Amino acid sequence: MILSSSARRLLTRTAALAAGASVVLTPAFAGAARAEPAPPRAEALPDPALLHRPGVVVRPREGAPALPDDLSALSWLVADAGTGEVLAAHNAHLGLPPASTLKTLFALTALPSLPRTGTHTVTGAELADVGEGSSLVGLDAGRTYQVADLWKGVFLSSGNDAVHVLAAMNGGWAATTARMQAKARALGATDTHVVSPDGYDADGQVSSAFDLAVFGRAGLADPDFSRYAALPDAPFPGDTDAAGRPSWTYGIENTNRLLTGEDGVERYPGVIGIKNGYTSGAGYTLVTAARRAGRTVLVTVMNPQHGGPFAVYEEARALLDWGFAAAGRVNPVGSLRPPSAARPRTQPPPVAAAATAPAGSGTGYAWPAVLLAGAAAAGAGAYHLRRRSGA
Repeated sequence: MILSSSARRLLTRTAALAAGASVVLTPAFAGAARAEPAPPRAEALPDPALLHRPGVVVRPREGAPALPDDLSALSWLVADAGTGEVLAAHNAHLGLPPASTLKTLFALTALPSLPRTGTHTVTGAELADVGEGSSLVGLDAGRTYQVADLWKGVFLSSGNDAVHVLAAMNGGWAATTARMQAKARALGATDTHVVSPDGYDADGQVSSAFDLAVFGRAGLADPDFSRYAALPDAPFPGDTDAAGRPSWTYGIENTNRLLTGEDGVERYPGVIGIKNGYTSGAGYTLVTAARRAGRTVLVTVMNPQHGGPFAVYEEARALLDWGFAAAGRVNPVGSLRPPSAARPRTQPPPVAAAATAPAGSGTGYAWPAVLLAGAAAAGAGAYHLRRRSGA
């Protein structure tokens, strides 16, 4: 029997699946065949290498909802924050500039080592190296602030001035950078390279959708982190006395529109923060989470290519909706837990039973259900990043 080229490609992928490998569908191949959902399995542990594959990775069971089809982000991830299970992802480990979402790692690093109460008097030296064009909360040298207000400046206003002051309190800029790098590695976040703890564009500074999700999940376990990340707005001191008591205040508002419902972006029900960001080099980035019926879904979106400045929120909204709808209907494709906490693999991943190809597919033979890893419209494979100027 002579097989067509598309049939030969399908047989090659079928053989790979039978050997325990996932199947990567290139755009051309994805258009030639439709993935059949795998039936539920009691022991459906993911291959740790799955999330390192380019393109979309998801393991649907029968009745699983379809992923949103209009996503343009270079990278995204959906996870169950409670279990740490990754439900689906696109280019999960692609290294991209994180912008202010890197402040999640800064908070994870500095919050435990700094006093959570008390005051600090800001110096001119602490503010001297804040990057041009940075987002600011409005700190003034010589003024005394409550430590809690400095953290509100980080989480709500994404204030790089507040990050510089807290980093100085934490041993200095270089020491904080090194501690952030060590913290990332301890959490199993190996894609992240820290150069500027505030997320300001810097040569070589990258993170990934996977790592940002790891940081977001770890942050939700810290009561102070969670409280700051969920604040939609707060009063901030405009002037203070020597004890840090304000004589007048002004309002600051969280820049995460899913949390505030500002600028025409509808607030997401049950949203609990976490952190958004933007620089000209990173585009728009977001790590956020929402709770519903005792379940918390965590989503990371990095640099949507279409839809303007608020597309990051709408793509995150679609992925949150999918994450709640997919509960119990997909097998995990990975875990956000550190490697030491992950369950060891005791047997190869099960291979789904063969299913007949859908009518009209042109194959004319049986093929097994696959682990779908199709490339999204933004493109598959390696991305060559071009540095853009600006903050």
